[in-house]
Amino acid sequence: MNIEQLYRQVIMDHYKNPRHKGFIADPSYMTIHLNNPSCGDEMTVQLKVEDHQITDIKHQGTGCSICCSSASVMSETLLNKDIDDATQIIREFYELIKGYPYNPDILKGDAIVYQGVSQFPARIKCATLAWKAAEQGLLKIKEDEAK
Repeated sequence: MNIEQLYRQVIMDHYKNPRHKGFIADPSYMTIHLNNPSCGDEMTVQLKVEDHQITDIKHQGTGCSICCSSASVMSETLLNKDIDDATQIIREFYELIKGYPYNPDILKGDAIVYQGVSQFPARIKCATLAWKAAEQGLLKIKEDEAK
């Protein structure tokens, strides 16, 4: 099995068996909803942050296998991370997605399976939708803390 086949298997596993999927009606969660009008993907990400750490993360949405599996990977990658560490991980994911060098000491685990997406520019928005929602949520949480 080559590396592309392995990556495809990981993506399909997260698509068929998403981790942390669901929606919680709880005002203590930061909720961000984004959509990608060019392909119809929609994603809601919810973050629970306590003492500057992501203690829970949920995602709910519809879209292609890249979008939905990436949301699952994002939720696993960022759970239990400090806000600043999570923000850095998201930045490294964007570098990977664009085909640029990324720091493997920061971006680890299943997130690296999306490095081939850089070859398909139309799919970059699919792969980053949930990550952008999480990034916006973390930014809002940091802004609220600064008030």
